[in-house]
Amino acid sequence: MSDGLQDRGGAETNGPASSELALLCFGLHAASRAMTAVYRPLLEEVGLTYPQYLVMLLLWEDDPRGVKELGRVLELDSGTLSPLLKRLEAAGLVRRERRAADEREVEVTLTPEGRALRERARHIPRAIEQATGLSDEGIEELRVRLAELRAALRRAPTG
Repeated sequence: MSDGLQDRGGAETNGPASSELALLCFGLHAASRAMTAVYRPLLEEVGLTYPQYLVMLLLWEDDPRGVKELGRVLELDSGTLSPLLKRLEAAGLVRRERRAADEREVEVTLTPEGRALRERARHIPRAIEQATGLSDEGIEELRVRLAELRAALRRAPTG
């Protein structure tokens, strides 16, 4: 006999749930926590938190970037992003400067140390992929489905 719950397919789940929606929400929550647990030691090796790692990934892809663009892509407000960037700057990984063309805009640029960190962090995406146990196709399908879910939830009425 089990004290866990079962989803529609008969797979056992652990945690509180009273409906399929609750099972979905709990499943997403539990998967997020499990993903964080896998990321944490990998990111500790390179001295980053997960949100800092996301900023660095974007800058490694395209450097420099504006603060507003980083916030938009990462869905972070300035109250969250500014302290995060301040910590990256204090660590010597990025530099923030006002754009000469428009002083209202702040640009974030990698320092040489920030660029060098890319090599030390290069193994992280593959380690995460392996930890999921999913094929490349499975990962892509999951990414697409999660993007669809986010889009639908953004369209849903709130409040």
